[in-house]
Amino acid sequence: MARPDFDRELAQLEADVVLLGSLVESAAYTALEALRTRDRALIEKVMHDDDLIDGRRRRVQQVCVELIRREAPVASDLRRIVTAWEVAGELERMGDYAEGIAKIGQLLRDHPGEIDLFSLPQMADRAIGMLKHSLEALLERDEQWAVELARRVEHDDEAVDQMYAALRAELIERMRNDPNFVETGTYLLWAAHNLERIADRSTNIAETVEYQATGRIPASGAQQATGSAPGV
Repeated sequence: MARPDFDRELAQLEADVVLLGSLVESAAYTALEALRTRDRALIEKVMHDDDLIDGRRRRVQQVCVELIRREAPVASDLRRIVTAWEVAGELERMGDYAEGIAKIGQLLRDHPGEIDLFSLPQMADRAIGMLKHSLEALLERDEQWAVELARRVEHDDEAVDQMYAALRAELIERMRNDPNFVETGTYLLWAAHNLERIADRSTNIAETVEYQATGRIPASGAQQATGSAPGV
């Protein structure tokens, strides 16, 4: 294949990864609204969108395999393909976490009225912001920006962890004082845990993008979020 054609295929591969990220972003916010309202249509939409995310992840990774088989890429080209593979896998798991939040809304279907989400929307904004910045760096492939972005995302991940800890303490205190809140509080803890995992996956993506741009494995190195929250 001529180099311009190969470059176009690589660019399209990365654009497909970014599109996958936008689906995950939408799913996360829809899932929170589904949890707040327990709207069955919204819950079913998140589940349907998770199937779309799964399918797009498979297509991205199939393209990765085909490009490696056909082009035998090396150096930066190979890193771009490997990064697309890794990021697509992380995004699929984030979609699973969003689906888990929507399913919690289904479990709370008998709860009267709308549910107070406490600081869950703020946690979601921070976690999804991390994801958006990481995917912007994926497209730019600028070494300095990728390194700076990875450090910023790590800082934001610490902020999400602090938000999660504060919310957890608040919900536990509320459950202690109000036995009728125990079931709802427990489910909200599960949802918060899923959002915290989305932030962890965003950090993984930022580190992978840094590797793509620099060819160096980030010093922090350890990939996060290998577990799942209850209810996922």
